[in-house]
Amino acid sequence: MTGQLPLALTVGSVTFLLGVIWGGPFIEVLRRFKIGKQIRAELMDSDHVKKIGTPTMGGIMIIVPTLIITLALNVSQIVQEGAGRSVLLPLFVLVGYAFLGLIDDWEGIQTSHGRVGEGLSGKVKFAGQVILAVGVSTVISQLDFAFANSMPLPLLPVAIPLHPIIFILISSFIIIGTSNAINFTDGLDGLAGIITASAFAAYGVIAFLQQQIFLVELCFIIVGACFAFLWYNAHPAQLFMGDTGSLPLGATLGTIAVMTGQWLLLPIIAIVPVTEMMSVILQVASAKLSRRFYGVDIRPFRRTPIHHHFELGGWSETQIVQRFWLIGILSAFVGVALALL
Repeated sequence: MTGQLPLALTVGSVTFLLGVIWGGPFIEVLRRFKIGKQIRAELMDSDHVKKIGTPTMGGIMIIVPTLIITLALNVSQIVQEGAGRSVLLPLFVLVGYAFLGLIDDWEGIQTSHGRVGEGLSGKVKFAGQVILAVGVSTVISQLDFAFANSMPLPLLPVAIPLHPIIFILISSFIIIGTSNAINFTDGLDGLAGIITASAFAAYGVIAFLQQQIFLVELCFIIVGACFAFLWYNAHPAQLFMGDTGSLPLGATLGTIAVMTGQWLLLPIIAIVPVTEMMSVILQVASAKLSRRFYGVDIRPFRRTPIHHHFELGGWSETQIVQRFWLIGILSAFVGVALALL
């Protein structure tokens, strides 16, 4: 069993090397077809205006090799009865949310309808997320997974039983919430990629401790693919992830957190994305409530997600990314430590 970890790390490294090799030609294809980033109207007064036209849909560079390499490694186990089938669930989430993000990105680069940079409507995107999350959560609940329909407590050798309906609701909330959290984090060069890679590495270690080798391989393949993407997404970025990458990566991270049973550690391991999402929720809630009860618009942040707050506070883009990554990797350490206790 211990020999499987070196294999997972090796495959992750190979994924990185292959990604770096084909990343350059992939970017040229995106440029040729003019698949370039648009930005929201409220960011037009910032340095982000310089990023207009940079190739987007870079999530394809992560999703495609992850799918191909994971299936190639596990094809024999998937064909036969056994634990190998469990890897199909996070792969389904990865592909399903990638397709949703691809449509959103494609709509976002269209300029003919006066909705530059907007993409799909929030209701349509959320409906797609809910359908996918509920479907996968139902499958996890019904199949013989070790941590299904329960809530393992960190630091305690106890798992609280949950009614399947309650478990499905919690699991769906985690998958949808993590998907949107990573999506909010994707706003600065290198930020979402490095934070996501750190979180998947942490859950790769947790899955190894549980001997869920198929999840270990998947986690480190995604880490390698994210690193390859970061090769081209480092400041100044040649390629952006887009919803094609952020939505499926977040949803897959949430799915793996549920499948390992360590979803209570997710707010720690993914503290940066969770903070990004909470800043948006607080900003919107504060503005609406203050206008309703006091007639004034009170907002706790200069702009959200919170990385824009620090931008307006004078931090450079690279400072924010490096400092957030330090927080992200340390929180991943803490999460793994708690899983070990």
